[in-house]
Amino acid sequence: MLLCIPFSLYYGGADTHSILFSAAITLISGVFFSIPGKLKKMQVKIKDAYIIVTTSWIIISIYGTLPYLLSGEIPDFVNAFFESISGFTTTGASILTDIESVSKGILFWRSMTHWIGGVGIVVLFTAIMPLLGSSSMQLFSVETSAVTIEKLHPQIKGTAIRLSMVYLLLTAMETILLMIGKMNLFDALCHSFGTIATGGFSTQNASVANYSPYIQYVIIIFMILAGINFTIHYYSLTGQFSKVKKSNELRFYLALVVIASLVVTASLLLSNTQTLPVEQAFRDASFQVVSIITCTGFVTADYTLWPTISWFILFLLMFSGGMAGSTSGGIKTYRHLLLLRLSRTELHRRLHPNAIMPVRYNNAIVSEAILTNVQAFIIIYMLTFLVGTLGMILFGLDAKSAAGGVASCLGGIGPGLGSVGPVSNYALITIPGKYFLSLIMLLGRLELYTFLILFTRTFWRK
Repeated sequence: MLLCIPFSLYYGGADTHSILFSAAITLISGVFFSIPGKLKKMQVKIKDAYIIVTTSWIIISIYGTLPYLLSGEIPDFVNAFFESISGFTTTGASILTDIESVSKGILFWRSMTHWIGGVGIVVLFTAIMPLLGSSSMQLFSVETSAVTIEKLHPQIKGTAIRLSMVYLLLTAMETILLMIGKMNLFDALCHSFGTIATGGFSTQNASVANYSPYIQYVIIIFMILAGINFTIHYYSLTGQFSKVKKSNELRFYLALVVIASLVVTASLLLSNTQTLPVEQAFRDASFQVVSIITCTGFVTADYTLWPTISWFILFLLMFSGGMAGSTSGGIKTYRHLLLLRLSRTELHRRLHPNAIMPVRYNNAIVSEAILTNVQAFIIIYMLTFLVGTLGMILFGLDAKSAAGGVASCLGGIGPGLGSVGPVSNYALITIPGKYFLSLIMLLGRLELYTFLILFTRTFWRK
């Protein structure tokens, strides 16, 4: 929170006292709660890790409401909590109707919630406060996708630090490139936070639409980079290109981006309702495709006005997500890839019932346990989407807006369809609906299992 003070003072300082008071409350609370923990050394078990991770996101989001509430920019708790948890979960769904009128210190805090949430509260915790010793692995495995996260260092602290350094480097690179495009430091930092965290909070009411094509292309490139597994970035930076080349998921992810972008571009050019130059059609289509695949949520156009096939493709892409080990949400491309390979294998088994045909991933045989996990996750994800959509219909949304809003919040995207589309927001949703979508955002960020397991009878048995 204190990092917001320089920008608050530079732009007038109207929110300085509110941010300082929020930081003081957070600091005093942290010191108070840390005292009992230092009196006794504890071994964190797997059940403890699930509870710690889930409650961490909720508690952090509650403290994140303080700058909004004390400054009066968002005076009521439900809206402040919605904006806070949307930031920390890197969803980017907002209730603010006039972003440009919000004080700069608060806007910087709003973008910082993305940046903090993107790298992961628990990953940061294990990197800078290794108080849990070997038990940190329990937290790290719960927070990240255990199927594809590789240890970059023998100690979990070393892995977390290396991932954080890659995160910092990408943020710095994008900030510099945006400033070269004549964006000021404040806006460059805020948009870099939103891009690398795949969050999507902008400092402008029109999101990225009013910026130059150069800036839009820079953001497209870094959204693609943010959707890539951060271990891939580490291997690239350290010259381990053989490990990069063997990544099946990377090829699948990039192919999905290219094919979807070309299809949407073609639909815009062939549409009778759109009269766009070829370059703009490609740029708008690519931007929205990448923004939604990576679950970033920046917008440059109102895609709900595009031909039906275009926005329907974008809706389907809300269930994609970037690579595992990235900051993006959604189902993740490795699960889609494994499901496709499993389906192909099953078709072959129909023709050759006695043949042994294992599913391979990165030249390694995938165990039945992982395949079962992937299938179960996708089924639970879609059931959560359906139940969530029905819930939002009960809270007063029409079916299109309910489906788009739930798909967006579950995938951590931000803008949806209908009344919660790219030129609208979530301000008019009822209070119960906002709490419900906050729960959906948390479910999506924790990839369902971490949260849902707390409600099973088995979890609470000794």
